[in-house]
Amino acid sequence: MASAIVTGGSSGMGLACVRRLSADGYAVANLDLAAPPDDSPAALTCTLDVSDPEAVAAAVDRAVAELGAPTVVVTAAGIYPRTTLRDLTVEQYRKVMDVNVLGTLLVAQAASRHMTSGTIVTFASIDAYSPHPMQLVYCASKTAILAVTRSLAQELAPAIRVVGVAPGWVETPGMAGSETLAAAVKSIPLGRAAQADDIAALVAVLTSEACAYITGETVVAAGGYYCR
Repeated sequence: MASAIVTGGSSGMGLACVRRLSADGYAVANLDLAAPPDDSPAALTCTLDVSDPEAVAAAVDRAVAELGAPTVVVTAAGIYPRTTLRDLTVEQYRKVMDVNVLGTLLVAQAASRHMTSGTIVTFASIDAYSPHPMQLVYCASKTAILAVTRSLAQELAPAIRVVGVAPGWVETPGMAGSETLAAAVKSIPLGRAAQADDIAALVAVLTSEACAYITGETVVAAGGYYCR
């Protein structure tokens, strides 16, 4: 059985990726600080902070030992506390960049050492292209992921492809029914926010042979929001 590693796989888009990849026949290792729901289909769950290099290396080594070398790696873990220039602290900056950027690099580094082929999928955001207010450091971190994706694609080619997804508004449990989401949907040409499963479906396509000639690209999945 093919294996995959997903970070942030206990909730939201990460959990949707765990479910989709499991349904597609992968044995999935979930690397997350939070516990997964009882119905998670992950074959293995490792509790860790993705910005901890020793913990990441140990978790990836365990996943390889128990499930085999991954052919798909999805770095969906991320945090998005509100930050503005007026209120920004060094601690806030480092925490967001450590989880969102360093975490992506550490997982890619540890996993790629075991991979002879396959695909790494990074998670950027529509905020990398069209920043939202009060998300200063988050926007910076996701813009960095665009460059990380391109750089890794060059470094790891031809054996490993690296592609990114940049979701727009996603109806996660924390956003469902909120006034913020309802207002945002009015600006989306397709008339709705994404479901987490929509993003997982895109990940499934990008990691398939149908996209074997695509690397270094980040695909925006925002329902037309970015082209408004």
